[in-house]
Amino acid sequence: MGEFVRVEVADQIATIRLDRPKMNALNAHVQGEIAEAAGQVSADPAVAAVILYGGERVFAAGADIKEMADLGYADMAERSARLQASFSAVAQIPKPVVAAVTGYALGGGLELALCADFRVLGESAKVGQPEILLGIIPGAGGTQRLPRLIGPSKAKDLIFSGRHVTAAEALSMGLADAVVPDAEVYSAARAMVARYAGGPAMALRAAKQAVDTGLEVDLGTGLEIERLQFAALFATEDQKAGMRSFIDSGPGKATFTGR
Repeated sequence: MGEFVRVEVADQIATIRLDRPKMNALNAHVQGEIAEAAGQVSADPAVAAVILYGGERVFAAGADIKEMADLGYADMAERSARLQASFSAVAQIPKPVVAAVTGYALGGGLELALCADFRVLGESAKVGQPEILLGIIPGAGGTQRLPRLIGPSKAKDLIFSGRHVTAAEALSMGLADAVVPDAEVYSAARAMVARYAGGPAMALRAAKQAVDTGLEVDLGTGLEIERLQFAALFATEDQKAGMRSFIDSGPGKATFTGR
């Protein structure tokens, strides 16, 4: 357990909880703890799915501006590499991940939420990439993950203007997958990924890797990635259990072991 980031596991669901009052500012120390937490849940066979959560009041209001304000190019060139690596560790968690967003998810906070597979927002949540208002641009994936999610024009609008987006607008543009009352954000996120507990872990891992990797390459290469992942699953116990159960009892009744 880190100083500002902790991992809690219950019923095969891990919660990566940010807890750096008041706004969960993502300084270098927190970034390192996020990477460690991502590595922990990735390696834990008891974890089937993951929730990113900043608490009831705020997800994360962005990077620690006071920490960065006086840095020069050489310092930031090194620090930005570590920043991106810590967020990429979250994006590469080989299990379904949902961000449970309350309050603000701005700048680095939104970039962290973009590393999840799904995003559940509270009704009063505000998200955005306000870096342009500081004379800089997003540096933890905002210029890359955001346009891949909502398209380049909508992403440019948010990045160029730095404006805050309401939960309702985020839902309409595909930035949010669900909007719920503020008090229900965590429970809704948990319900979203609870379906993966007891699921075929190797197949879920393969599906996530095929989609995420395939988005970065041409269609032919993506299809080859899919083919190889598909064929590899025929070496798993879950494939045998799933197909035998289908033959004997019909769909949706298999018991999987994650092997």
